[in-house]
Amino acid sequence: MATQDSGYYDYTIVAPEMPAMFDGMKLAAVATVLYVIVRCLNLKSPTAAPDITYQDTPLNRFLLKSCPILTKEYIPPLLWGKSGHLQTALYGKMGRVSCPHPIGLRKYLPMQDGATATFDLFEPMGDHRTGDDVTMVICPGIGNHSEKHYIRTFVGHSQKEGYRCAVLNHLGALPNIELTSPRMFTYGCTWEFASMVGYIKKMFPHTHLIVVGFSLGGNIVCKFLGENRTNQERVLCCVSVCQGYSALRAQETFLQWDQCRRFYNFLMADNMKKIILSHRGSLFGSATKMEDADLSRLYTATSLMQIDETIMRKFHGHNSLKEYYEKESCVHYIHNVDVPLLLVNSADDPLVHGSLLTIPRTLAEKKQNVIFALTLHGGHLGFFEGAVLVPQPLTWMDKVIVGYANAMCQWEKQKPTEETS
Repeated sequence: MATQDSGYYDYTIVAPEMPAMFDGMKLAAVATVLYVIVRCLNLKSPTAAPDITYQDTPLNRFLLKSCPILTKEYIPPLLWGKSGHLQTALYGKMGRVSCPHPIGLRKYLPMQDGATATFDLFEPMGDHRTGDDVTMVICPGIGNHSEKHYIRTFVGHSQKEGYRCAVLNHLGALPNIELTSPRMFTYGCTWEFASMVGYIKKMFPHTHLIVVGFSLGGNIVCKFLGENRTNQERVLCCVSVCQGYSALRAQETFLQWDQCRRFYNFLMADNMKKIILSHRGSLFGSATKMEDADLSRLYTATSLMQIDETIMRKFHGHNSLKEYYEKESCVHYIHNVDVPLLLVNSADDPLVHGSLLTIPRTLAEKKQNVIFALTLHGGHLGFFEGAVLVPQPLTWMDKVIVGYANAMCQWEKQKPTEETS
């Protein structure tokens, strides 16, 4: 721009400032995006070995030495593996990569109340390293069954290591299996799991049992073992992964938006509604405990607590939601478990609030048979491993469970020699 003053022209150049301003805005935008990516993906978080809580006993020293993955650094995929949300989302959406297709036999077990429990039985692909007959009895997560990718991956890995696997299909979870009574699985009902374990003990009288539970399944197996000490007969050990231990304490955290927990609550509630409504003909009607009003409230439910209050607690006649959560949570039974017990959780699990982890930590501090392993990363049932982007087919979780089971089998095998020496 030029102005005339006393016959002279003053030229002011403005145009070059505009590109500089836009460059600054672009730089700020890029910096903002990078900051959000770094924060959301948690890229600055370090990797570390699990935090292990245990008592110093010969067995625990042997287990940690024989299962070194428990004490080594867990390294998730570099670009996204440090985000508990992405680990959880990948598990929830895809399950696992390069998932195997183990072939098993489906078993049907009639229950006293008219229900029919089902489980899938997978034989080992070779001899166990100890030469013994060992069976993994597996309880999946909420609404899950043997056809889920994370279960198939774990079963395939266990078969190759010489383990027979029995996987419970939660009552009502399989889409092609109709209910034979007005009841489906609940948070802590152990009836179907007990029936499966009883069948395995009867059909394979010389087998040793490794009890494994994932998420809700972890609550069920720990409650099963603690309900009656006779349930622990022929059980070498138990492994629980990513459970919450107390539904009563967890319900408060599920209503919080911290770590998007309220959103996850909505998604899980929506999935539960679909499972329940798929069995509407069996669960609702004049011959059931459910009324038309319960069905109407189910349609409008947006949280697991609303569904539990309207539907789930009534399957076993609980008078209130508090009573249902108290009686179905393993926190009231787990102290009765005397077999070696490995409890695994992740610090960035968006479903399990950090306050709930005082339960397994305190238990491991008080009981010699308990080891509590807390990873820094892993999400909810994720625990993917990998270099940069693509995860490995086997997860850290799969390797830890089988490694711990192998160590326990080895301990059991050499125990008579140690006792006589």
